[in-house]
Amino acid sequence: MSSSAPHDSDEAAGTECAAQDVAWMRRAFELADIAQHERDEIPVGAVLLDADGQCIGEGGNRNRCDHDPTAHAEIVAMRQGGAHLQNHRLVGCTLYVTLEPCAMCAMAMVHARVARVVYAAADPKTGAAGSVFDLLTDPRHNHRVQVTGGVLAEEAGRRLTNYFRAKRGRPLLD
Repeated sequence: MSSSAPHDSDEAAGTECAAQDVAWMRRAFELADIAQHERDEIPVGAVLLDADGQCIGEGGNRNRCDHDPTAHAEIVAMRQGGAHLQNHRLVGCTLYVTLEPCAMCAMAMVHARVARVVYAAADPKTGAAGSVFDLLTDPRHNHRVQVTGGVLAEEAGRRLTNYFRAKRGRPLLD
């Protein structure tokens, strides 16, 4: 075997993982659209996959319509996943979300032992996966979550910006 074979294999696995990340983020965008258009929520969507890559939870923001400050997309998806697995631990799971998780959602992921979070747009005001706080990889916690940020970030950022611009009666960005 040549010395480049492991590198080629790693690269192929990385490309496959990146393609899966984009596909699942697109599903999270669909859930964000539902939250926005059907419930007038801030358009954030989340998808939870189990360790085998099967979808076990989905959610869009529901905090306004449910009158529940904890009903962020990530929490909704993790609640479904926990019910599906019949366990409060989400070991080996990957969570896709259209906006960088806040502190509440990040700590819920740590407590649930989520393996990986993939987010689209960074949140420079309340992001807890490296923007403002870095709660998911903090070595003081008994569990750390692998973080991949920036998947379809430009599209996610534009969607969120346009939501708030529309609310304020300002022209949308292309």
